[in-house]
Amino acid sequence: MAKKEKLPIILSEIEPEEKLKYEVAEELGLLDKVLSEGWRSLTSKETGRIGGIITKKKRQKK
Repeated sequence: MAKKEKLPIILSEIEPEEKLKYEVAEELGLLDKVLSEGWRSLTSKETGRIGGIITKKKRQKK
């Protein structure tokens, strides 16, 4: 099976919630890893940390 070509991520063209996920990954220093290897390359600890920070930010907005 051939690998899918990865299209460049343009933050201005994605949904706000998805944009927040990329911003948090950048804050944690994981954005380069995500962009080069994809979200599946993250450990469960890294993924959980991103989810926790997103939840915290959403609560602060309310």
